[in-house]
Amino acid sequence: MTTATREDGYVVPADPSNAVAGLKKKGAGSRSWILMDSSGQEIILDVDKYAIMHRVQIHARDLRILDPLLSYPSTILGRERAIVLNLEHIKAIITSEEVLLRDPLDDNVVPVVEDLRRRLRSINGNQEDNEVGREFAVHHDGETGEEDDSPFEFRALEVALEAICSYLSARTIELETAVYPALDMLTSKISSRNLDRVRKLKSQMTRLIARVLKVRDELEQLLDDDDDMADLYLSRKLASASPVSASGAAGWFLASPTVGSRISKASRQSIATIRGDENDVEELEMLLEAYFMQIDSTFNKLNTLREYVDNTEDYINIQLDNHRNQLIQLELFLSSGTVCLSIYSLVAGIFGMNIPYTWNDDHGYMFKWVVIFTGFFCAILFVLIISYARAKGLVGS
Repeated sequence: MTTATREDGYVVPADPSNAVAGLKKKGAGSRSWILMDSSGQEIILDVDKYAIMHRVQIHARDLRILDPLLSYPSTILGRERAIVLNLEHIKAIITSEEVLLRDPLDDNVVPVVEDLRRRLRSINGNQEDNEVGREFAVHHDGETGEEDDSPFEFRALEVALEAICSYLSARTIELETAVYPALDMLTSKISSRNLDRVRKLKSQMTRLIARVLKVRDELEQLLDDDDDMADLYLSRKLASASPVSASGAAGWFLASPTVGSRISKASRQSIATIRGDENDVEELEMLLEAYFMQIDSTFNKLNTLREYVDNTEDYINIQLDNHRNQLIQLELFLSSGTVCLSIYSLVAGIFGMNIPYTWNDDHGYMFKWVVIFTGFFCAILFVLIISYARAKGLVGS
């Protein structure tokens, strides 16, 4: 069991389980980082930004992108000795021999740390097996060989890309399972409750589309620019700049006789695999294309979902327009009946006026004929109005 050490007042316990428990007791804030190197060794750090800047040699503006208090879009930046990675909740700095991951206790970051730890340990285990018996190397599968041959920065980048693609895909699936039943319920019964539910789901979908689109655009921008991809080859730039050295690679790790040799060996292996044309970015291009296709598939799912929502909205609007037309037709019928009854009331009002006139005397038998004739005339007028409205297409058949 490793003991706790502290260098310049920045390092906290290195044992993963004890470190996590210690940080939870302290209420770790946004200053917490986890550092993992190519040999699989890790340590929890509680350092300020200046220590990180000095460690990986990046500018403050690059480190500010990883600040969780600031809303920066998804970004992958290649610097001289580091890759600055900001993909949603995954905020990391990758060098040729180590990776710094921010907020390792975050619920969304914990799976990334576990996956990175598992892959690094698996790769180191395979490398040790190869050192013991190289004759058994041919029995390793092709996927393991590819991981062993890839530079460390690409392995760490692949873990981050896989994590963010899986995260966004899972959010998309959750949204699909909630949207489709809500839309079906809305089409069957249009109510304020169903409309408000669909409105909230549509707002979530819009935000998710924007997040997926930003990650997709960032990968597409990298794939379109070979120079940007070449900047991500940290081991190649390190090999061309200076000889391989592990003297400062593990400054924050516990003293161990095997750490320096492991890091030096991993660096030599990474550099050996990238010899050749400095403009050759085929390996990184294939890696980015794979996850670009995955995030593009998620984006297409969201587009399909958005089209389904739009189609449902159109259907609901058609239904509402149909109900509105029915109300207009009913209003036309009522207005026509009101006009006819007004004529009937006019005749009744004329004969009911208390004005003396001679032709009202001795003509009591005319009452029934006036009533019958007026009623018949109003009915004929109502039929004519409705027939005219149907002839003009104002009333459905």
